[in-house]
Amino acid sequence: MTTKTSIEWTESTWNPVTGCSKISPGCKHCYAERMANRLAAMGMHKYRNGFNVTLHPNLISEPLSWKKPRRVFVNSMSDLFHEEVPLSFIKQVFEAMNVSRQHQFQILTKRAERLAEIAQELKWTDNIWMGVTVENADYLYRIKCLKQTKAKVKFLSIEPLLGPLGIFNLKGLDWIIVGGESGPHARPIQEKWVLDIRNQCLEAGVPFFFKQWGGVFKKKAGRVLENKIWDEMPVLANF
Repeated sequence: MTTKTSIEWTESTWNPVTGCSKISPGCKHCYAERMANRLAAMGMHKYRNGFNVTLHPNLISEPLSWKKPRRVFVNSMSDLFHEEVPLSFIKQVFEAMNVSRQHQFQILTKRAERLAEIAQELKWTDNIWMGVTVENADYLYRIKCLKQTKAKVKFLSIEPLLGPLGIFNLKGLDWIIVGGESGPHARPIQEKWVLDIRNQCLEAGVPFFFKQWGGVFKKKAGRVLENKIWDEMPVLANF
């Protein structure tokens, strides 16, 4: 089901798939894994398999019943492009988004290669935003994969930011989210890494959203960068 969320850059979450597996350094302290295991321990049926990839076909049609427009993070507890999610199921999820034009759907993946591989088989209506995670410079190649899609809004989630990205090509990107890691064992973020990305966004005219400094006590650390809350969104976010 869709649920309200405290994630700063969205409004609701929708999880027709739950569970995932680790593929890169950003996954090391996965918040979704911690939450899924906690919910499983509480006896929640949806998380009966813990953090193993689980399809929930009964939830695919839910967006059709939502009357009030909303911004929806798709699979906050999984990765839609995980290798264990069949293409046929991904197409069903896309079909639900295609006909729910009143909503904006935000998809985020670390599996950029599979995204690029099957992108031509998916219908990219304008209300589908597609993003990839880039946690350090080793994963900048994911941007090239993202640009092979026909998504109207293409964005990066640079969270957790684990190192400097250096200069990268922002052309063709519509939004950049940056954030530090939070929770137990959170790895540190450096202000100069964030400022470097922010400055490139300003120069390129790409909306910049600073989500958090993170840390063990993320609320205390806040999200102020140079005396300002950076919460810019793509123009198409206005609906």
